Amino acid sequence: MKTVALSAHYDGKKIELDEPYPLPENAHLVVVVLPQDEERQGWSRLSVQQLARAYGENEPDYTEADLRK
Repeated sequence: MKTVALSAHYDGKKIELDEPYPLPENAHLVVVVLPQDEERQGWSRLSVQQLARAYGENEPDYTEADLRK
């Protein structure tokens, strides 16, 4: 599975993704808790969107040989 950044929130009981995403059972996750700063939230959302565009479904898989060219 490729690494992907997803926006989410905590509803007081559980962490919920802001948009649906097919996670396999027992997927390993890293959770980063961000401060409640509105400006930071806006930048975080923008970062998630740009990472999703940069590393989208059509991104080719590069090998070590590709990196040496």
